[in-house]
Amino acid sequence: MTHNNNSSVQRTAPIPIAPKPPRPEPATHRHPNSLRRFEIGPPSLQGRDAVSVSAPANPSHGGAASLPPCRACASTSSRCIPSEDDEGCISCQVNAAECSLLSSAQSSPQSRKRKLNGHRSEISIKRSSPGTPTRRRNHAASLSSTAASSSFLEDMANVGGPTMLKRTLGLQADRYSQYIGPTTDFEPSLINLSSFDPQDESLLSRGTLRKVSDDDTFLMLPDHSTPGHEHLTQDLDDIETLVAPHGRRLIDLYFRIVHPGFPIIQKHVFIEKYERSYREFSPPILAAVYILAINWWEHDDVLAHIPRPNVRELERLIRTTLADAVYRPKLSTVQAGLLLSQRPEGDQWAPTAQLVAIAHELGLHLDCSGWKIPPWEKGLRKRLAWALYMQDKWGALVHGRPSHIFSSNWAVQSLTSNDFPDVEWDENDLEEKQDIERGRLIFTRAVQLSDILSEILDTFYTLNAMQTVTEAGAQGAPLVLSLAKPIQLKLKEWYGNLPNNIRIDSSSAYSSLAATAHRFTSVGYLHLAYFATEITLHRRIIRSLAATASTTDPYVQNICRSAAKARLISAMDFVNRLGPMHLRSFWYFASKTNFALIGTFGSLLWATSPGREEAEWYRRRLSEYRWTLSVSSKPGEGRGLTDFAMGMLDISAGLLKQLPEKPSMSRNGSAVDFGGPSGPASFSGPGSILDNYSSNVASADVSGVQSPRSTRYSSDEEEDEDDEMEDYPRMR
Repeated sequence: MTHNNNSSVQRTAPIPIAPKPPRPEPATHRHPNSLRRFEIGPPSLQGRDAVSVSAPANPSHGGAASLPPCRACASTSSRCIPSEDDEGCISCQVNAAECSLLSSAQSSPQSRKRKLNGHRSEISIKRSSPGTPTRRRNHAASLSSTAASSSFLEDMANVGGPTMLKRTLGLQADRYSQYIGPTTDFEPSLINLSSFDPQDESLLSRGTLRKVSDDDTFLMLPDHSTPGHEHLTQDLDDIETLVAPHGRRLIDLYFRIVHPGFPIIQKHVFIEKYERSYREFSPPILAAVYILAINWWEHDDVLAHIPRPNVRELERLIRTTLADAVYRPKLSTVQAGLLLSQRPEGDQWAPTAQLVAIAHELGLHLDCSGWKIPPWEKGLRKRLAWALYMQDKWGALVHGRPSHIFSSNWAVQSLTSNDFPDVEWDENDLEEKQDIERGRLIFTRAVQLSDILSEILDTFYTLNAMQTVTEAGAQGAPLVLSLAKPIQLKLKEWYGNLPNNIRIDSSSAYSSLAATAHRFTSVGYLHLAYFATEITLHRRIIRSLAATASTTDPYVQNICRSAAKARLISAMDFVNRLGPMHLRSFWYFASKTNFALIGTFGSLLWATSPGREEAEWYRRRLSEYRWTLSVSSKPGEGRGLTDFAMGMLDISAGLLKQLPEKPSMSRNGSAVDFGGPSGPASFSGPGSILDNYSSNVASADVSGVQSPRSTRYSSDEEEDEDDEMEDYPRMR
């Protein structure tokens, strides 16, 4: 995009950010091959020292109202509220800025007596949709051990309305940011020679430079000069008209069902803006929230009895406005693109590449922990960055394409509990609190799993990696097994460390109650992703064994195929056990393909079976799996989630008919024993694989952690396994 060199660039209100070093935040540096740790837990378990604040109504409250505001607040026409700890005003503390009140307090002993008398500040949502009771939320401001105390920051981020967003980098109402990289026409050495004001801005003819750290600088440019800006208000009106008067109900549906498992929006900032006016949004993010929420239209007592909006027209508007927003990218642009990709019909690879490019423009790939921006924006940036990372890695898997994100250009720090706001729920609604806490765990563990998936793709599925195995010839299978071993151990560790409240057994325990109360859980998409990751690893092992069948030890063949069979059984059993609370919830975009990958894996095992009996066993299992998918519809989104998997099963079955007839192995037994118990525990432990093969080939020992299994699955060695499979519970 080109910009006119105009010396009359209008400067917006200065951003109250000064060079004061930010408070240190714990950061865990990422190693490309390490398993990330996420410290996420109930905020109630985190220590905090609350500091209550309020704005004095008159000089009698400490005399603060009779004194002039600090220089930073005066420059932005913001209300200056002194803090209790005599460390300047609250706005400067939030922004880690030097406050002129602090210097005056040090020079004048009398000024240190100005306190706020401990009055509690309350900012509540003043309006709600018809028929929706207003929830009074107590937003006590607090300065915790983390610089991102959420209640305090959410309140301060919205005091004074949209003008306070001027302090942000990626969510300003009239400007957008462009990251200045090290090789652009801006020379970093020359940038540092520029004259920056106390707000770290420098006005140039091309735009306004904004330094957020010693090393990172952005160019701030006006929105009004970009294509499509002139009809932005009309686009918003058209979007709102399509859903009126039910916009607020759709927003409530979104935050109740989608947001807990995919927290990429700052909930209270979003709601505060909507309560003021829907025109404060960028059109694509408003439309994206609506179009996703409509999938659960029938789950609102009022909406269920009226026709749905024109979804096709809403989709046209979001795609049109998103194309315009690319010219003035903001964090909301990435949010809208990610949400649009979660639609059953929105799974496309090319838009992901565009989202990654926009994220680079916004600096989402950088470490923002030391930047001079509001702390809540740091948390939002990290959540958005990791959501984009997931989108890229799972998109690469399901589309079979090279990833766009590489560890060499990815500096985002691991997520911690401080990156999530802790005032997302009504304190009087325990179920809502549990839903949100569970959703955060699901999201962070999904990011962890995506990192393991990325390692699998890099190790086995790049062009170079596949070529290396091919060139290894007869040693291809041992090479694959040696590379698979450490990754399998990471998968074992990941599953073993799952908190109890996001295990499938835990969620099933109260499934009937949750379904009755319209409480859904997205834990299903996390466990399905785990099986898809396992399958992606084992597919490569089975392929390599098939390519070197004549030179690979039959014992190794048997053990590896047995392990693969165990993974298939566990994955199919998982799908059998999904209930309404899982199926009606939010499912990540890759889920429909992940369901299909289970069938694809079964088809691969069928095709590579050495004997007729084993092939027939897989044929029957796949037939049963197709029946399970056929009764696992997903209310609210049609049957797209399972229809795709059934269609792929039909295609695979058609191709498998072309296989030549396999020999009978009834005399000597098939390569995999189908008469005894099966499951991951049957094929793990010392001596289970390759111990007698070669000292320089690491074991491909599949995880000893048993994936969720049906309680009806028998382990009786005398019972024929075919009968056990026939007794699998069906989807209700």
